[in-house]
Amino acid sequence: MRLPASGSREAFWLVGAVLVFGILGIVLGLNSPVQIPPGYSRYTAVMILAALDSVLGAVKAWLNGNFENKVFISGLLVNSIVAGGLTYLGDKLGVELYFAAIVAFGVRIFDNLAVIRRHLL
Repeated sequence: MRLPASGSREAFWLVGAVLVFGILGIVLGLNSPVQIPPGYSRYTAVMILAALDSVLGAVKAWLNGNFENKVFISGLLVNSIVAGGLTYLGDKLGVELYFAAIVAFGVRIFDNLAVIRRHLL
């Protein structure tokens, strides 16, 4: 189901909820006494980048008028699973494969931010 960019309440609420709960999660995470073990820090970093890439991709799609709920949810899950799997495989092989995910997500994040910025200007 394609949702138009203007007047789409479902797309607006979904993207808005993801942003609000993402910010709430960051605030709670920074203020909680829970510490991530050093062995899991790579996995956490890659998962955060995968989630940020998916959220910014959803905002870009919403601004372009071609946001699809199924694409957003599946992209979020598949990106996270593939990035985590790549990091795990790299750990087992003794190779820093998580750098590939970091570079790929970094390029996509900056591309999405550039498109969002152009839309807002």
